[in-house]
Amino acid sequence: MIAKEVIKEVSNNLNEILSLRNKKTQKQDGSFVTEGDIKCQNIILDVVNNKFGDLNLEVVSEEINSEDFFYDPTKNYIVVDPIDGTENFCSGLKEWGISLSTYLEDKHYESAIFLPELDEYLETGNFLNHFQSRIVGLSSNLSRIEIDHQDQNEEYRIMGCCVYNMLNVIRGSYKSFSNLNGAYSWDVLAGLNLALEHGLKVIVDGKNYEGQFLYPNKRYSFSIRR
Repeated sequence: MIAKEVIKEVSNNLNEILSLRNKKTQKQDGSFVTEGDIKCQNIILDVVNNKFGDLNLEVVSEEINSEDFFYDPTKNYIVVDPIDGTENFCSGLKEWGISLSTYLEDKHYESAIFLPELDEYLETGNFLNHFQSRIVGLSSNLSRIEIDHQDQNEEYRIMGCCVYNMLNVIRGSYKSFSNLNGAYSWDVLAGLNLALEHGLKVIVDGKNYEGQFLYPNKRYSFSIRR
């Protein structure tokens, strides 16, 4: 599976990736991209092209311009976020991760979330021991007013990494995680599909999510709960 190879190669290069966390530039939207992001992306591209070239996968990534993207259901795609939680990554925090989701001819094939510094991962087909939690995960893109409007009787966490939050709700460390302001497909596709696999209720843009491909360059509001 593609995910296993990506996890292996990222793990083998983790020290180099971590050495690049301070080499950052600011993008037009004000967020950072580091040389660590680019290194992770290059590792993923090498795996896709050198080990799975026969699949002819088109790569959709946060760090690749997809402004003119056109979806062809007869083609194969891999949607990746080389580093989700870049702000955490370049600030020296360990709560950052890599996500990938593969679609072959319009059907979901596999997804994975990998948290390299925490040495945690979840792939399609993995078994999980589930926790029971009362914690509600919130997105870090909420405004102060939106945070103040949350139910004051709940126990909340804001961690700044979508895939970290998604893994936590899938394994039961959170009872729910939502982002009503929206996130991009590379942030959420892997987590949404893994959540479905583990029997969670997944809502995207107000409708039940059923594993379909999500286009890039559009924000999707979502919620995941046990």
